[in-house]
Amino acid sequence: MSGTHTPGDARIGSASAPAALTGGARVGGAAAAASPLTAADARTLLRQMFDAAIAAAQPALCVPPALPATPKGRLIVIGAGKASAEMARAVERNWNGPLTGLVVTRYGYAVPCERIEIVEAAHPVPDAAGLQAARRILDRVQGLSADDTVLCLISGGGSSLLPLPLEGITLEDKQQVNHALLQSGASISEMNCVRRHLSAIKGGRLAAACHPAKVVTLLISDVPGDDPRDIASGPTVADASTCEDALAIIQRYGIDLPQRVLDVLHSGRGESIKPGDARLAGNEVHIIATPQMALEAAARVAQAHGITAHILGDSIEGEARDVGKVMAGIALQTARHGQPFSTPCVLLSGGETTVTVRGSGRGGRNVEFLLSCAIALRGEVGIYGLAGDTDGVDGQEEIAGACIAPDTLARAWAAGLRPADHLDNNNGHGFFQALGDSVVTGPTLTNVNDFRALLIAPERN
Repeated sequence: MSGTHTPGDARIGSASAPAALTGGARVGGAAAAASPLTAADARTLLRQMFDAAIAAAQPALCVPPALPATPKGRLIVIGAGKASAEMARAVERNWNGPLTGLVVTRYGYAVPCERIEIVEAAHPVPDAAGLQAARRILDRVQGLSADDTVLCLISGGGSSLLPLPLEGITLEDKQQVNHALLQSGASISEMNCVRRHLSAIKGGRLAAACHPAKVVTLLISDVPGDDPRDIASGPTVADASTCEDALAIIQRYGIDLPQRVLDVLHSGRGESIKPGDARLAGNEVHIIATPQMALEAAARVAQAHGITAHILGDSIEGEARDVGKVMAGIALQTARHGQPFSTPCVLLSGGETTVTVRGSGRGGRNVEFLLSCAIALRGEVGIYGLAGDTDGVDGQEEIAGACIAPDTLARAWAAGLRPADHLDNNNGHGFFQALGDSVVTGPTLTNVNDFRALLIAPERN
């Protein structure tokens, strides 16, 4: 890889903003709040921050500045991911010359394009439509010349949307692998390491197939650390990890996989394209949107209303319920003692937590985080929260996430719900839907991973 760049069901509406709070010291370019928030203010402000995070990563904003120079030969556009269709539309609207292309996105995430074909397929468990799309993308890049440029549009979700297996592995095997990885509690980096070594298109193989054409990859990052290898399992970037690394991950989590899948790894047939491979020389990789950019956009919304924003991290990982407890502890210390932050403030974080599935509920890592957080907060006055996936889909539900308030547990108990039981059953979506506290966005056409916000402020009746 060369030339990598990074830039500096209650539908809670993002209606009118709470009135700007005035008075007090200037903090982060905005006046610190002197007046307490109402519950309605808190919920509205949280949703506005979430909307701002999503807006900051829209392809229409971040794709045009990163478009390549006009090539001597052809421009072929390919791509995969939840944002790839909207990225393709941004290319079409800002490219004056001829182009052709094909990208694959999640069902429901297609947008109208005139010159680039948009195909939909399944996520997070792949299907035959994704398999066929991956084959067609490889076909599109055969027989290119050194005068041609391939523009590859990659965003989160591409791993499942490009499920072309290596010889000896079937689509059914890939589906079993994906399902087992999603249930295991492995990190996204670990899951993608395994996927890279079972794929005929990931781990740099797509870029190698484009040779001798130049490949320019635009990435919208949905992974902690923004490692290009982990965004859609790195179809156009070199990969230093090995089949042995993949086997170690499988053993570490006790993942049961078909013997023919293990044979591919044991034999070394799954080795990816390594750094220094001549077929990738001269290619460019540009990360055009990141979780950090989204969190900074949310922070600006808070500061505009007199609320100091603290970004705790853009790449936080771990079990969702454990992260929920830790974040609740920080919020409680802040609310009760003004440590480590004075109030009012909002604690922002991103990344990708994991859920080790033990129950039969309708999970989702963001709602699992929130439910665990609410239980640990025990109804503390003045603490509100929102967590959601910026792609609009938390887990396998068409629900982005949910919100919590000081009365969340009380309302649950009054409704006959036992929060701890729902957490044990990995049933965050069922819990928050019953309370009417789900956050539903519909397809956002982008994906910069998880968004978490805990707002800590005095209350006003």
